[in-house]
Amino acid sequence: MWRRVLASGLLTVPLLLAGCGGREHRPPPRPAGSKPVTLNIPTSRETRACYADLSRAAVRYSPMPDRDYGGGCQIIGSVQLIDIGLPITNLKAMRCGLADALVGWARHAVVPAAYQILGSEVVRIESFGTYACRAVIGGPESGRRLSGHAIANAVDISGFVLQDGRRISVLQGWQSGDPAVREFLRVIRASACKRFGTVLSPDYNAAHANHLHLEDDHAHFCR
Repeated sequence: MWRRVLASGLLTVPLLLAGCGGREHRPPPRPAGSKPVTLNIPTSRETRACYADLSRAAVRYSPMPDRDYGGGCQIIGSVQLIDIGLPITNLKAMRCGLADALVGWARHAVVPAAYQILGSEVVRIESFGTYACRAVIGGPESGRRLSGHAIANAVDISGFVLQDGRRISVLQGWQSGDPAVREFLRVIRASACKRFGTVLSPDYNAAHANHLHLEDDHAHFCR
């Protein structure tokens, strides 16, 4: 299934096109607790370019309506990934740029790393989800600043299921007694740091002990 991807090697495959950069126009936040409303705003040039990137990568996706949920929680320029060639659980609305980066990371980092380091193909990636209207958890600004999840711009990856039946979880694998499992998780984190703006792992704090937080925010923060 993944032979063409695996043959390209872990370090030599280029990133997907970066047409999703830039910020969407976001209307002023509405009060928290407001009823969600559908926004009548034009699709940005960046989002249209991102749609084209996903189509060229043979990704099946569905554009999502722009919506404001109140309290600064908004879904703008987002998609629902339907089929990237590899199942990823619990994905809902996610900003198109995040989706583009996630596809590239899954195909060109996770898949070849599992085959080269663990000797088996990945058959499923597990996540805790994408959009959630909430504040940052566990950091210095906890409770005071909206999380990237609140604008559908972050995904939390929790584990990987291999063709040989193994399940590699971030929680159990980060300090695993198997050096190959530890290497795999750190290699894919390093690759994520090149594709996403913020990457938080168990090395960051206890709130991230069981997942990798991947956010498309151009912050250049990796831990």
